[in-house]
Amino acid sequence: MGNFIYTQNSFASGEVSSEFFARENLNGLSKLENMDVISSGALSRRRGLMNVSETIAGTRLIPFSVNEDENYILALTDGHINVFYNGSKIQDIISPWNESSLEKLQYAQRFGTMIFVHPDYQPHVLKKGIINFELSVFSFSSNDDMTVNIPFMKFDDASGIKITVTTSAYGNSYATFTTNKNFWNSTNVGGRLYLLGKQWIVYEYVSPTVIIANLNGSYVLPGSAVSDWSEAAFGTRRGWPCSISFHQDRLVFGGSREWPSGVWMSKVGNHNNFDAGTGLDDEAIFITLLSEQRQQICTVVSSDNLQILTSTGEWAISNKPLIPSSVDIKQHTSVGSFSERYLPPQKIEGSTVFISNSKKDIRELSLDELSENYNATDLCSLSKHLMDNPIDLAYNDQTGQLFIVMQNGDMAVLNKNSNLGVSAWGIYKTQGNFESVAVMDGETYVSVKRNDKTFIEKFSDLALIDNGIYGFSYAAYGLPLLSAKNSPTKIRIRKISARVLNTKSLFINGFRAPLPNEAYSDDSPGYSGDVSINLLGSSTDIIQPVWKIESSEQLPTTVLSLSVNGWYMV
Repeated sequence: MGNFIYTQNSFASGEVSSEFFARENLNGLSKLENMDVISSGALSRRRGLMNVSETIAGTRLIPFSVNEDENYILALTDGHINVFYNGSKIQDIISPWNESSLEKLQYAQRFGTMIFVHPDYQPHVLKKGIINFELSVFSFSSNDDMTVNIPFMKFDDASGIKITVTTSAYGNSYATFTTNKNFWNSTNVGGRLYLLGKQWIVYEYVSPTVIIANLNGSYVLPGSAVSDWSEAAFGTRRGWPCSISFHQDRLVFGGSREWPSGVWMSKVGNHNNFDAGTGLDDEAIFITLLSEQRQQICTVVSSDNLQILTSTGEWAISNKPLIPSSVDIKQHTSVGSFSERYLPPQKIEGSTVFISNSKKDIRELSLDELSENYNATDLCSLSKHLMDNPIDLAYNDQTGQLFIVMQNGDMAVLNKNSNLGVSAWGIYKTQGNFESVAVMDGETYVSVKRNDKTFIEKFSDLALIDNGIYGFSYAAYGLPLLSAKNSPTKIRIRKISARVLNTKSLFINGFRAPLPNEAYSDDSPGYSGDVSINLLGSSTDIIQPVWKIESSEQLPTTVLSLSVNGWYMV
């Protein structure tokens, strides 16, 4: 039997999985719910949520910033984009996307323009005008001869297809295209083909081997069937871009429904022009990722390099400047991103954070010390039990928090400050289900389904409860004593002491810690100092935490450190 004093001055590791309980020198917790680990390593009850507006279920939140003084939140719902400014809805825009398609909708913003892409929808452009927002179809730039600057390519299923060109009764600018085997279908109509040195638009579908096409001008009939031809990279039949970014003043499309490993980059400064031309430095670029595994590009990220995150690995193009004649592309890691829905990578402390294909890893993609190779470090290696099918994420760089919404309605939260050694995971719960999260101008917004209603809300230092109605409990549990260099069979706790800051309520192991009366007055910031509780009994269940802080009182609590005094038997 021996006495012990166990003091924890930092909780910087947050909630950790039980498999790590025996690890020494771990500043962790066995449970962290509705509390944050702040930059000092202390514990603090999370902020409450203020109501912004009622919305509908299935809302997806997206930030839209025009400048530092003009910031909006877009609430995408089934067929609508609702625009919020300063907490008020200012516009309702009809959109082409239904609720189920919102999962794969990606976007990129440049100044007052945001471009949306989805593999099954033509890209759309949301532009902030002088007064209102306008949503329009993205169009590739056109030339004087009515051709458009869209990329063309030969798809795999077109290999061996030859086209016999004959005249058409529709007129001199029309032609009948007949293939040597079944190839066409009705989705070809409106799409573009390139053959005989000209762009053609499919005018009419006749049969699996016959279509009618037209062009702006005349043509000369070839003497034999044409095998050298190509199709527009994007369209109804082949699908549209899956991912999007801006990089070095180029618009970048990553992957499409039928060419999942392709990367298309526009001309410099001309984001609607994807004509590769003669390969001049400012002209468009097209590359395909080549590897032994099939690569589905999940997203493209503009960082120091152009990062390409696929379902099986992480690539980067490092050219500066990026020119067609020299594309330095390399696969750096083989983790893979989640591809079934869009989970936007976040920029955190100079790194790119993404959710892996396993949905259990949160990876941090960063360059090594020589800035030559990327590493994909696991950010939640101690806390994988908290990951439960992520559906949305956002990072608030002002609070140093990464928010990850789970399918079960909870939200995993990472409080991170690398300079101070804080990397602490915990869980946020509310009376309802979190559905989406977005950060705009230092404010964290969420959509929350509560009973039969859904609300847009934001975290606020002024809110002690959620939505002005709903209280929430909070909890922080210590680690078992066996993680303090001991392996006891029985312990007895004599005293638990806590050093608190601006605290109005504190329950330790079910007992209310005595605070001075003035701490409870409305105009008091709370009590700062030391409190303790005595003679707490014994236990032989050494896997259980030796201390628990938990309460349902809607009052602020901050714990700087905690000390346990007792004896143990081995």
